[in-house]
Amino acid sequence: MKITDASMEIYRWDRPVPIRNGMYTYPTVALNLIKLETDEGITGYGYMGGEHVSDEMTMGTFNNMKQFVIGQDPFDNERLWDEMWQPKLVGRRGTSTRAISGIDIALWDIKGKATDTSVHKLLGAYTDRIPVYIAGGYYEEGKGLNELAAEMETAVEMGSNAVKMKIGGAPINEDVERIRTVREAVGPDVKVLMDANCAYRYYEAIELARKAEKYDVFWFEEPVNPDDYEGHRLISRSTSIPIATGENEYTRYGFRDLINNRCAAIIQPDALIMGGPTEFMKVAALASAHDLPIAPHGKQEVHIHLVSAIPNGLILEYYAGAVDPMHGKVFEEQLEVADGHVLAPDRPGFGFTPNFEALAPHRVM
Repeated sequence: MKITDASMEIYRWDRPVPIRNGMYTYPTVALNLIKLETDEGITGYGYMGGEHVSDEMTMGTFNNMKQFVIGQDPFDNERLWDEMWQPKLVGRRGTSTRAISGIDIALWDIKGKATDTSVHKLLGAYTDRIPVYIAGGYYEEGKGLNELAAEMETAVEMGSNAVKMKIGGAPINEDVERIRTVREAVGPDVKVLMDANCAYRYYEAIELARKAEKYDVFWFEEPVNPDDYEGHRLISRSTSIPIATGENEYTRYGFRDLINNRCAAIIQPDALIMGGPTEFMKVAALASAHDLPIAPHGKQEVHIHLVSAIPNGLILEYYAGAVDPMHGKVFEEQLEVADGHVLAPDRPGFGFTPNFEALAPHRVM
């Protein structure tokens, strides 16, 4: 089997109201959809991360990278990954690694379809059922404590036993009040996760964590800049709340340093950013060797397979309609939340088919 063509389509749609975390505002949702075609009629789909990257830069980086896979056997993912990664050709991290990620996802989709096997089975299938949390709790214009509480209650009604909220975009005491509101809204038996998106300096994060401890927070995500390893370590030693991080880290080399510096209790690779499934599995093995759990960040359609394949998979992030007005419309198949879990699809490959009819009005490139 050979790859005969590689292409990418970029889609973007507006949110009714822009959402904001501790650092950034998101008025739109983006989908950078990669398609690899083969001489046996099998098409593999993947997508690369790039919410804050210009569409032109995203497309240009992909077009530069696709030369490494056209004419190649999609089963040679280890060799293809290494050839795309070479620093002297494409740089080490950032957008180039995101392009590698999307291509690698599509390669694994082809491998699954060619063998009539789901990706989580190809990767080892430790389980087919993973706990899930609903991501949300963003800042929005006109959204107060009552609206925040209602959003979290809706997430629990979806069938989740865990919810995540944003912090870092308001004064510390105001955010502590938001945390209290969420805890009271969901009750004592639902996990509450908080995510600062790198908004704090280490001493601010320590203050916030100490004030939030009484609300039984499950984890404190990205308290400081991802490169501030010492800050992560100081925060970890100053609070009983586990620190989670990794969504802005790249490749096994970055995660090696993150883990060796004992920056976090929970590791959060994002396969759309850090190097795709091929690299994700190396990071998961490295974390396992240090008895650290993996809670992947980002798109649930990909990560349900990866977190299901490993023995140290902890929980799946799930984005619902509260943050994406196209939720349930982007793909023909849907992942459903039930009894606090999501089931790994048993369809070949990643098991998602783009809904091109629904996406067509939103194509920008």
